Amino acid sequence: MQNLTELPVNATSQTSLSVIIKVCIVIPFFCAFLCCIGVMLHIFASHRQFLDTSRYILFAYMLINDTLQILSSVLLFLFVMGQVKLVLVCCVPLLLLSTATFQNTLLILATMSLERYVAIFYPLQRPAAWRSDRIWIIILSLWLLSCTYPIIEFAIGELDPAVDALSTPVSCKVTVVNSSAVQMLFKAAFYVLMFTLVAVVILFTYVRILMETRKMRQNRASVSKAMHTVLLHGFQLLLCLLAFTHPITETLIVLHANWLPEDIAFFNYFCFILIPRFLSPLIYGFRDQNLRDYIGKTFLCCSNNIKAAVIGKLQDSLSAS
Repeated sequence: MQNLTELPVNATSQTSLSVIIKVCIVIPFFCAFLCCIGVMLHIFASHRQFLDTSRYILFAYMLINDTLQILSSVLLFLFVMGQVKLVLVCCVPLLLLSTATFQNTLLILATMSLERYVAIFYPLQRPAAWRSDRIWIIILSLWLLSCTYPIIEFAIGELDPAVDALSTPVSCKVTVVNSSAVQMLFKAAFYVLMFTLVAVVILFTYVRILMETRKMRQNRASVSKAMHTVLLHGFQLLLCLLAFTHPITETLIVLHANWLPEDIAFFNYFCFILIPRFLSPLIYGFRDQNLRDYIGKTFLCCSNNIKAAVIGKLQDSLSAS
């Protein structure tokens, strides 16, 4: 009888330890991500030359979008880990934000590739919408397009009649509100179409810029740089695709390891959703020479300020003693 009563306690303690470990892994990554994004956004806000260039404005927009995506994703993760239940009125907006920002990333990648294409082929006669003072029109259009998909997806779903949107607490997961066969088919078709269109745009701009590089004799360096930038957008698209590899990884883990379902879900979330989203803007930001120089100066200034503060406190303590 004593062993039987101890088993649930041991199982509960192991579950609690597993939750604590997962949270302690995710939160430092999230804080490091916010720190890096905050530094880059501070640089954009402090230096006017970045806000006068369409490419940097789109990149700043991508940083804000990825921050919202990571924030909503981590909140959903913490709710699941803490077994916090919300009413649908509070849960659906959070799920909508997470889905819309993910869609927005794909649209931003395609838009940034097209911006490089326009900058190379129409340097003097750039269309009005692509100028830095009008780029907000394109950004607003991207937001509207990215929000359309989750709204339609949630609208065509069928909620459980026993669940009241205003009073019934539910686990805040996508499967709770997007579980019907129609929604799954719509989601699969939409993502295939979205990734195909974005891949075609990136491939088209890369090939056209590559052909232009071979023809041009002057200003070849800037065209070659634009080509490498578009190629980087293709790599970022592949990072986004990792979010859909969970059926493959789940099958491989089940075949070769005896993991719990929640551990498999966390592995997929951390490796194929969180880390790619964390790396994508950082790779693009640190690759840019101008932005990298300002980032280095900012971190150096912060380290010098910290050292000065520490030395000042030590001198004050020595003088007081």
